[in-house]
Amino acid sequence: MRDIRSILRLTHDQGLSVREVAERLKISKTSVSTYLLRAREAGLTGWPLLPGYDDDAKLERLLFGRAGRPPLDLSEPDWAAIARELKRKGVTLALLWHEYRAAHPNGYGYSWFCDRFALFEQRTSAVFRHRHAAGAVMQTDYAGQTVSVIDPITGVIAPAQIFVAVLGASNLTFAHASLSQKLPDWIEGQVQALSFFGGVTKAIVCDNLKAGVVKALWFEPTLNATFAAMAEHYDTTILPTRSRKPRDKGKASRCTLLELLSDN
Repeated sequence: MRDIRSILRLTHDQGLSVREVAERLKISKTSVSTYLLRAREAGLTGWPLLPGYDDDAKLERLLFGRAGRPPLDLSEPDWAAIARELKRKGVTLALLWHEYRAAHPNGYGYSWFCDRFALFEQRTSAVFRHRHAAGAVMQTDYAGQTVSVIDPITGVIAPAQIFVAVLGASNLTFAHASLSQKLPDWIEGQVQALSFFGGVTKAIVCDNLKAGVVKALWFEPTLNATFAAMAEHYDTTILPTRSRKPRDKGKASRCTLLELLSDN
């Protein structure tokens, strides 16, 4: 209750944002937003609190004594359409939930939305769980979105491609920015990742980038001569993923997804 009083004081008396309050009190932004919502619904919209609310027990009953408000609109989304939209570049589950709530203001909350979509995927998409031994696999890919970089000498702004490498067993992640996805940058990303990890994995599971992979076959790929020479130099095996099969390099793909979520 002391935290809640501090949240109300910092918000209504000092005018701090949710993020600033969360940083000041070392609690999550979600908790701050939840407490402020409960306070508004209870009629506590200013500081100091009205007389009679100095008692912690009374304040707690006012804020937390009620059951959660059930949704008034029980219409379920079209989960198949949600799954199709989620495959588009830059689309996240949070964005789709906001669109659902825009169409159904009294509909279900975000947690329910995520839980039900997860159940839908479990029913419709059976997958094999990869188990990686330490040192067995490094997964590499380029993130879908670019990041603007500025040349400190000329001031020219250029889009940078983000190369991502992930160790299968530990999830240790490496990211590297380059000006293109051409073969020299692709090779440089692989080399920098191996240097960062301090060793070479038995295999590199990579995106079937045209610059490095001539023909993407899982067990008998045809590699660019330079990419093949790199693999021979490091005594490792290159396993390009199948086209449109992101789960073949699921951990690297997940890292690029997290980047999109952070941007949104």
